[in-house]
Amino acid sequence: MVVGTSSGAGKSMICTAICRILSNRGYDVAPFKMQNMSLNSICSVEGGEMSVAQYLQSIASRKHPSIRYNPLLLKPENGQTYVVFEGNFTERLPAMSYMTDRKKKYFEKGIESLKKLIAENDYVIIEGAGSPAEINLKKYDIVNMAVAKAVNADTILVTDIDRGGSFASITGTMEIFDERERSLVKGFIFNKFRGNAAILDSGFEYLYDRYSVPTIGVVPMFNHKIPEEDSLQDWEKKGGDLDIRILKIPHISNFSDFTPLSWYNGIRYVENAEDVGGDIFIIPGSKRTVDDLNWIEEKNIGSALKKSMGKGTFAIGICGGYQMMGEFIDDTFETGAGRCEGLGIFPVETAFKSEKITGNVARRVLWNGMDMEVKGYEIRHGRTVPGCENHLFFSEIEKDNAGIIKSEFEGSVIDNAFGTYLHGLFYNDLFTRCFLNHFRSKKGLEPLDESGNSLDEEIERWSSFVDKNTDLKPVLGE
Repeated sequence: MVVGTSSGAGKSMICTAICRILSNRGYDVAPFKMQNMSLNSICSVEGGEMSVAQYLQSIASRKHPSIRYNPLLLKPENGQTYVVFEGNFTERLPAMSYMTDRKKKYFEKGIESLKKLIAENDYVIIEGAGSPAEINLKKYDIVNMAVAKAVNADTILVTDIDRGGSFASITGTMEIFDERERSLVKGFIFNKFRGNAAILDSGFEYLYDRYSVPTIGVVPMFNHKIPEEDSLQDWEKKGGDLDIRILKIPHISNFSDFTPLSWYNGIRYVENAEDVGGDIFIIPGSKRTVDDLNWIEEKNIGSALKKSMGKGTFAIGICGGYQMMGEFIDDTFETGAGRCEGLGIFPVETAFKSEKITGNVARRVLWNGMDMEVKGYEIRHGRTVPGCENHLFFSEIEKDNAGIIKSEFEGSVIDNAFGTYLHGLFYNDLFTRCFLNHFRSKKGLEPLDESGNSLDEEIERWSSFVDKNTDLKPVLGE
């Protein structure tokens, strides 16, 4: 098990690295996290909803991403907790009610799943959440040391030394742990270090003398390109040949959609009407679509976008962003706001239903002369229909026996905008290069080369770096 002295310590990335390190050594390995809280989710191989972190760890383990690896996914909603269990939405209730009344039943089922994974694999790499030593929360714990104790997991404690206070954080965590919890800790990792590690030796000696636990790694700061999962990430403001801006709405979700655009070009997250514009402007997915639509209108971002489109900006709406760019949204499920007027960019209307659509899909792009297959996933309560004749951005790949495409309406394109429900679109390397090269050509820029970007190669690069800077033997028993 990997736990951290704080949120953002690097637990997810260390787990990803360990999964790949063990897989490279020939072991059968699987990831696990009992409970994840994030607005950034993705579809499993079963078609259910799971966290991005365990999805990436599945790839690192060379396993199909499965809901088994992340039984509980929580999405915070204005004081409410939206609960996804084993891939499916189960209930929405006040956060305190979930913590005090519901956690226990989910924990017991999750431990059953974990024990099955342990029986099937050489190693299971379990990720904790936040800090495992929050005094006010320990009695409600179902994701940190409660899991470690339930399966007697050898545990690594990770700290982010770049933030400062790492030795105090480790000492404080160990002091708050009970005797059983301390006995499970087999190693410390100092993550995101800058400088000469020899300066840390006296601190390592202190920790070993006090707890008989070795420091098994000092991982220097590393510039990887693996998607971030949670909103503690640094919101990028990196320029490129193309000016690509993404609207950082208050309830932004699935922002990992845009990581490939960062690889190829650079992106900027913006929040104000005066920052609307650029070559490409994107409204991303949202967990509170109507609330974010109201925020857009209050800040006059909608009118600024229309003016900018008139001057040449190309606009994109992904999932909730696509819904906002339509004419109307009928919201009786998410916020109960009823029928609301959208930005009016696409001639479509959306209604929210309690039954959620989730799944991995393949589509054919029909835009700007493109006719190519792309893959991605959908996670949505919305159902969108055209208000009038509407040009499709996507078409279904498969047809029925009569050759008729049977598909729910799910994408629109006009001269200077497209909208789609497909998450993960930009991870399709060929599409993304063709898409960006279209705008590069308009600016007289050379086309992107065909070298491409591989998430698996990036995981390999990161994992190799961690392997060189850690010694996992005290934990793995090798």
